[in-house]
Order: sequence, then structure tokens, then C-alpha cells
Amino acid sequence: MHADHATTGAIMGEPISGGMPATTDATEGHDAAAAADGAARPLVGVREEPLSVDEVLAAVTHPRVGGVVTFLGVVRNHDDGKGVDGLDYSAHPTATDALTRLVQATLRRDGVVTVAAVHRTGHLDVGDLAVVLAVGAEHRGEAFEACRALIDDLKAEVPIWKHQLFDDGSDEWVGTP
Repeated sequence: MHADHATTGAIMGEPISGGMPATTDATEGHDAAAAADGAARPLVGVREEPLSVDEVLAAVTHPRVGGVVTFLGVVRNHDDGKGVDGLDYSAHPTATDALTRLVQATLRRDGVVTVAAVHRTGHLDVGDLAVVLAVGAEHRGEAFEACRALIDDLKAEVPIWKHQLFDDGSDEWVGTP
């Protein structure tokens, strides 16, 4: 169950409810976050490659956005008084679909215009970005509330598991069922 089921790829465009493949390249046809019809297109990804804050910020750029709130999850060097050397993240094959559902729900919140959410899998060292989220809304309050809810829901609902590697040679799985 703890085998590395890392899902790579990202989704940008139509809602996933129709079964869009999880390996769609997020940058494919991506000149701006707005679609030809003016609607915002979300960026969603669960991938092994290092995450790009610039990519996420570009995805939430839209003329209707008056405030953007970001969340950067960074691998820290400690947890519960123990030194951390690194983390290994594993994702269930449905992780991208679960994250997409959360992004779509966030887009339905009042005032929210654009959303981007990307989570990394594989081995990460201290200081690496594990998750990058951004919410663009008409006003800052809506963006702050939506981004906070998105990270809380991601941690509770998306099947991504963290294997902590401690500096004393021990390890611990976090977020497993």
C-alpha cells in the first residue's frame, strides 16, 4: 500500500468530471490562464518534477482578479522535536482526480476566478517545495479564505502520503489510511 504510486502530469482546461487523462501537460496550449471564451482554466498537477511558483502564478493571472493568495508548502528540517533529512511523497493513482475535484469546488466559491494547485511526489530534500497553491479572486478576503480551505481540504482528502526520513535513521509514514 505504501508503494510509490506517483502520478505525474497536470491538468489544465476542462473540468475532469468527463474523464480527462491525468497526464495532460499543463503547459500545452497555455499562453495565459484565460480561455478563448474568457473563462479561467485551472492548473492541477501531481508530479515528480520540481514545482514552479512562476508557473502557478501565471495560471492564476486573469483580468477579473484583484487579489492572489499563494500557499507554498516547504520541507522543513524538523518534526515533533526530531531532525528531518528529507521526505518521500507517494500518491494514489486517483490523487490528481481528487485534487481536481477540490480545485473545481474552490472555483465555485463566491468571488473566486482562478485556481492552481500542484503537489510534488518522489524524494524531496529540506527546503524543496512540496505543494504550491494559488487562488485568484475579485477581492483579497475571498482569495485568503479559499486558499486556506483548499490546503486544508487537500491535506484531508487527496490520497498523498508522506514518508518522513529522520536524521537518527528512523522514519515515519504520515497521512496514511
